[in-house]
Amino acid sequence: MYQLLAEKRTAPSGLRMGIAIFAFPLSVLSVLIATSRLYEAGLVLHWLLPFLVLTPGLVVLAIYLVTRSIRRLWHYDRVIREYKRNHAILSFLAG
Repeated sequence: MYQLLAEKRTAPSGLRMGIAIFAFPLSVLSVLIATSRLYEAGLVLHWLLPFLVLTPGLVVLAIYLVTRSIRRLWHYDRVIREYKRNHAILSFLAG
């Protein structure tokens, strides 16, 4: 049971990581758009193209991490509910 609770505590770290990975390309793109009048896209194309190619991959990775951690949290909650239902002492101790 303690291992299950430890796993449930660590599941939100994947959620935080997914949100951070999703926020990174959005913040870089917003800075590029905000400063776009200060540079010519043709002159910095060698920097823009790799970033624009990586951005969809980062977004997909972020969506994967967020959905995976949410599903894991749901799974752990379901298993804990099942333990509580089958073992009265756990239900009493957990409140």
